[in-house]
Amino acid sequence: MNAARLRFALLGAVVSIASAAAQAQAWPARPIHFVVPFSAGGANDLLGRAAAQGAAKALGQTIIIDNRPGAGTVLGTDIVAKAAPDGYTFLVSSAGVLSNSMIRKSVPYKPEDLVPVAMIGLAPSVIVVPPNSPYGDLKEFVAASNKGAGLHFSTAGTGSTPHFVEGLLATKYGAKLDVVPYKSGAESVAAVLGGQIDATSEASIVVIPYLKSGKLKALATTWTERISAYPQLATAAEEGFPEIRIAHWAGVHAPRGTPAAILDKMAAAIDAAMKDPATARQLKDMGIEPIGGTRASFERFIDEERARLGSVVKATGMSQD
Repeated sequence: MNAARLRFALLGAVVSIASAAAQAQAWPARPIHFVVPFSAGGANDLLGRAAAQGAAKALGQTIIIDNRPGAGTVLGTDIVAKAAPDGYTFLVSSAGVLSNSMIRKSVPYKPEDLVPVAMIGLAPSVIVVPPNSPYGDLKEFVAASNKGAGLHFSTAGTGSTPHFVEGLLATKYGAKLDVVPYKSGAESVAAVLGGQIDATSEASIVVIPYLKSGKLKALATTWTERISAYPQLATAAEEGFPEIRIAHWAGVHAPRGTPAAILDKMAAAIDAAMKDPATARQLKDMGIEPIGGTRASFERFIDEERARLGSVVKATGMSQD
């Protein structure tokens, strides 16, 4: 490259960097969209709304929730993956952003089309049985599953968090469980409420009201710490099942190419929202644990989650197609 071309290339790089910096400095100049790939009212939707409300206050700009359910989160995820990387479209992500590419033959986007921004929070899973079930804890349940034909375990569909809970119980601890997939967590829980199914696992925000009313009995929570809104329930690890570590989590991802300065600002805004005492108390009372943190901490979580889910998919042969 001759001197003139080199100067031109360097000038172009400087202009590009300056343009990106100016864009980030002016951001956000208009409303931001949070695409939630679930229907309104579920744990991820509530987490997304809490993050949007708090982040909007920190950023001084409106954040609009756009519910785009369908195809096991693929529809909403694809919308964000193909959106302009300008800081005005984000995905309220869940485990599906990782597992869909593992269990489906094809998805319309590549995993690397999305970059992690920040953790919002999580709703720990709770393994539940009917109130008249003879099992008092997870050990009794797993032991009973190995007698006869085994036990029935409902899920919210292939690749759902309850399906991964079942996969961990089966591959790590030898539980003999017949998976009964339903279209949603609500239908899955209803089957246990009605006594048609022996057990399921569902988000704390969904099952805690049933636990408090005595309509369901809990065997264990599947996250690493006890649930703030239901601290009397032991974790699976406390009961001797340390490999059972999974939750219904929500974070924020952005289209690849979004300027780093914008990602940093959004991460800081979400972290501030989750550390707001009023927001944290409201979420914890519902059974949701606010997390927040930095971009780096969320990236570490994503790497660990990808490895954990990937090992279950490989061990079970889990497949959507």
